[in-house]
Amino acid sequence: MKVFTAALLVLSLPVVAAAQTPVTLVPINAPKLPFSVSMPKGWLGVNFEDGALGVSAVSAKAPPATLIRLLYAAKAGGNPTAPTEFQKFEQGVRSTGASLKQTASRTVRYGGVNGLEREYTLTHPKGKLNMRVWYGIGAKNLYSFQLTDTPARYAAASSTFSKVLATVKFR
Repeated sequence: MKVFTAALLVLSLPVVAAAQTPVTLVPINAPKLPFSVSMPKGWLGVNFEDGALGVSAVSAKAPPATLIRLLYAAKAGGNPTAPTEFQKFEQGVRSTGASLKQTASRTVRYGGVNGLEREYTLTHPKGKLNMRVWYGIGAKNLYSFQLTDTPARYAAASSTFSKVLATVKFR
């Protein structure tokens, strides 16, 4: 499952500091999703036309913008693991010419599904991005939840992402 595809499209440099405003979350309960979640009020849903299933949202119409993607794919045979999915993810990012440095890794549970979460610094020709990616394996689906933002805004964005992830309920 590729989750990096759209990050460079949405985020471009130079960095503009984001205003520190309280985050209000609003419920998203689309019946076709295998989970419910609350997303930041005022964020914009976006379709990257990459075939990914789930929710993708950006903090603003124009770059730079924070990107959150909550994606899923049906488990198609085999026995996927989070480490294997991270290996595919990292190879996919590197295939774009970007370099990736893992800065953190932890086992974490969201909405009752155990998974592995990693943080990265990504360097590409236009600058740097920070990412937080979680892979979880549910009974029927593989889940990939991702935050991507500029280094200057990453701490605030990561806090917002944690609030969003705390609302996830799998069906």
